[in-house]
Amino acid sequence: MTTSESVQETLGLDFPHPSKPRVLLAASGSVAAIKFESLCRSFSEWAEVRAVATKASLHFIDRTSLPSDIILYTDDDEWSTWKKIGDEVLHIELRKWADIMVIAPLSANTLAKIAGGLCDNLLTCIVRAWDYSKPLFVAPAMNTFMWNNPFTSRHLETINLLGISLVPPITKRLACGDYGNGAMAEPSVIDSTVRLACKRQPLNTNSSPVVPAGRNLPSS
Repeated sequence: MTTSESVQETLGLDFPHPSKPRVLLAASGSVAAIKFESLCRSFSEWAEVRAVATKASLHFIDRTSLPSDIILYTDDDEWSTWKKIGDEVLHIELRKWADIMVIAPLSANTLAKIAGGLCDNLLTCIVRAWDYSKPLFVAPAMNTFMWNNPFTSRHLETINLLGISLVPPITKRLACGDYGNGAMAEPSVIDSTVRLACKRQPLNTNSSPVVPAGRNLPSS
């Protein structure tokens, strides 16, 4: 994004009643972030999309391949958009803007941060400020050994209490060569899950639209 524009200008906050749902797509540091472009394109077909990427996820994302109408925000933007007292704070403005947040992929590290309430980057600051009357979906992606680690079950149970909804990982040949559960769900599945959930219920309600994160827990 360009720092010459205000955060509110880039988010279109002067238009409080958009014709499409506002979806904030976020990627954390997993090799599955190579599919982030596909996610952005799928969601753009039916929603207004803004994107957030952690520093680690940028290792796998080709920023030039993203749709031209999608603004990608990074940790650098969190600081460059704020100059003085009274300026908008990016993670707060993104939280206000979005009707729905989807974190795909959700790495083991970012899962642990969210479960512990840590907020040391743009993505986790948005989650820490999130209004949990609005849907928040996560699609984990990690090695099978990490998925089956007892910490993962504990962290999923914790975020389930917040009302975060899980798009479960799948079993397949992983990027490292291992075969097992932990691969991120396919972008088409993530897209259809979120889209169907939006059709089933109005936005900004308190009910959880899909599988609570405490279900489909890994074995420990």
